[in-house]
Amino acid sequence: MALVAVKSKYQVVIPQNVREQIGLNVGDLLEARIERGKITLTPQSLVDRGIAEGLADIREGRVHGPYRSSAEAMRAFQERTAKLSKRTKRKAS
Repeated sequence: MALVAVKSKYQVVIPQNVREQIGLNVGDLLEARIERGKITLTPQSLVDRGIAEGLADIREGRVHGPYRSSAEAMRAFQERTAKLSKRTKRKAS
């Protein structure tokens, strides 16, 4: 077990062997959490935020499809684009 000191700005250095064991690199994100009176740091990635936003879109019904083919998806995309284009033209008038 490695001991670390809390510096003047409440910073700590994660020991090299710990960083290597979990593959932590400069710039990586860590989630800090209190669990049963202990501080835990869990590696996170920006992809997690994207997944969370995507799941929120699904919950709110902001989805399209599923489509049976790419051609069907393109037709639907073009139809939605045309509707949005008409709406934008009306607002500009």
